[in-house]
Amino acid sequence: MSEEKAVNVPAQSAGATLTEDAAPGEVLLKVTGLQKHFPIKKGLLQRQVGAVRAVDGLDFEVRSGETLGVVGESGCGKSTMGRLITRLLEPTAGKIEFEGKDITHLGVSGMRPLRRDVQMIFQDPYSSLNPRHTIGTIIGAPFRLQGVEPEGGVKKEVQRLLSVVGLNPEHYNRYPHEFSGGQRQRIGIARALALNPKLVVADEPVSALDVSIQAQVVNLLDDLQAELGLTYVIIAHDLSVVRHVSDRIAVMYLGKIVELADRDQLYRTPMHPYTKALMSAVPIPDPRRRTAKSERILLKGDVPSPISPPSGCRFHTRCWKATEICRTTEPPLAELRPGQRVACHHPENFEDQQPQDTVLLSAAKEAAELVAEEVLAESAETSAAVAAEIAKDSAEAAGAPESPEVSKTSGVSKTSAVSKTSGVSEVSKVSEDSGDSKGSGASEDPAGSTDK
Repeated sequence: MSEEKAVNVPAQSAGATLTEDAAPGEVLLKVTGLQKHFPIKKGLLQRQVGAVRAVDGLDFEVRSGETLGVVGESGCGKSTMGRLITRLLEPTAGKIEFEGKDITHLGVSGMRPLRRDVQMIFQDPYSSLNPRHTIGTIIGAPFRLQGVEPEGGVKKEVQRLLSVVGLNPEHYNRYPHEFSGGQRQRIGIARALALNPKLVVADEPVSALDVSIQAQVVNLLDDLQAELGLTYVIIAHDLSVVRHVSDRIAVMYLGKIVELADRDQLYRTPMHPYTKALMSAVPIPDPRRRTAKSERILLKGDVPSPISPPSGCRFHTRCWKATEICRTTEPPLAELRPGQRVACHHPENFEDQQPQDTVLLSAAKEAAELVAEEVLAESAETSAAVAAEIAKDSAEAAGAPESPEVSKTSGVSKTSAVSKTSGVSEVSKVSEDSGDSKGSGASEDPAGSTDK
């Protein structure tokens, strides 16, 4: 099959590409301040009484030839974001640039030529295919809509595309109900690739498939990217799949990106508490750890409503490190390390951006009871090591000997320092002491540490 693909793929580009391809590494898609609010209307006059803030301010770039993975809980706005950047939905605010051209508010006629360069693979392989049309009609529709006549005719090109995605070209006259879920998803991929697009947005392309079929489709996407030079934005909630296919990963929570980093960096040292909680949920296929103590982070409660999101940091109602500044001030998406942008006042595996604020909120104390003590200890150790290294570098840059007092306190919140040795009960105790020193009466320490 690989030899067949290698021979046939170049013929696809004949007459189907709208503009010259961007060089690998150049910015293909740039999104700035992207928002999408769905109005809520009530009454006889249908007056707007609110809005669902599905996407509420996204900033990111996608470079040519790379794969950007987008992960997050259900309802965080991933699919809406995918439909916005393909212009299937009209943005409420913000800017979308494709190859330097502003496509934010292009109409149907303006977007028609760009449809050849931007395509989407939909989540549900059952509802995304018209049951009244044959597979040949479905995959051949892009050629008819764009007025493209491939070499050898539409039928020959559609049969070639079927062979490229691993289906039998003889299935040209079959209907969607005659195929399995994995085969239907391959048909959707063939339709998306018909005009040789530059950007493909895949909205959970394997979530409805069996595990064995998921591996086939994921490997197919990888092979097609290598052969056709595609750029992917893959939306998923399976962190194992995202890690396998992505170059960079964006973590979304309640309509915003809370962390954006390279794949290896994100999985090795996640910096946002929400990212760390997501990573802890990934099962480790190691039978030797079957009897080991669980290090799973259980988040408190459900995701808040996007109709009225929390003030400040949107994760503070479920975070075990939340302080008053998290409730009042929204953290910017700042680059704390090269290639790793985080929106957090008290990031993991790094010195605190707000080291002066150490009084935990009551919601944070309750959330801390659901966090394994091993996780808190590990976070404290890495944060302390990073803070000591930063203090040492600062002292050397200033030409002064490193002060033990500085390395002990710079950037490490008292919460992290104590959690290393005493677990959850000590976390609350430190917060109480800090509150007394500031004169802000913290709540009492919960009795005893919680068994995991």
